[in-house]
Amino acid sequence: MSIRIYVTGGTFDKEYNELTGELFFKDTHIQDLLSLGRSRLDVSIQTLMLIDSLEMTDVDRNIIIENCKLCHEDKIVITHGTDTMTATAEVLAREVKDKTIIITGAMIPFKFGSSDGLFNLGSALAFAQSLPHGVYVAMNGRYFNWNQVKKNKQTGFFDEI
Repeated sequence: MSIRIYVTGGTFDKEYNELTGELFFKDTHIQDLLSLGRSRLDVSIQTLMLIDSLEMTDVDRNIIIENCKLCHEDKIVITHGTDTMTATAEVLAREVKDKTIIITGAMIPFKFGSSDGLFNLGSALAFAQSLPHGVYVAMNGRYFNWNQVKKNKQTGFFDEI
């Protein structure tokens, strides 16, 4: 059972410039996270983009949709910024059928050393192997149906609606 991992950016892959105090993208950290988690899963990693989800456009979402449709795997994990992951989940649910798609993210960059990304990625990979076809958001050790979740900006957690 192979799982496709699509990287789109978000806090997962942000790095910190110590001189300017700005966050930026250089490369994905997904392989580092898989190694740190001692993953033995058969995965295929593909970086589609490295952007903040607040900057994601319909064109970017179409790239995600087309790649999900075209990949041979029927189990997909997408790393995504948390601010608009539900918007991406909505379009994926409309456009992609017969696949299990898990969208996950992180509130703290991996490079900070205390990221929730490792836990969220591990959970997403487990959910991809066990949930039926559909689109889900995986955060904080839980999975949510794509249309029953929202980011709580006061608590920093995802809540069921």
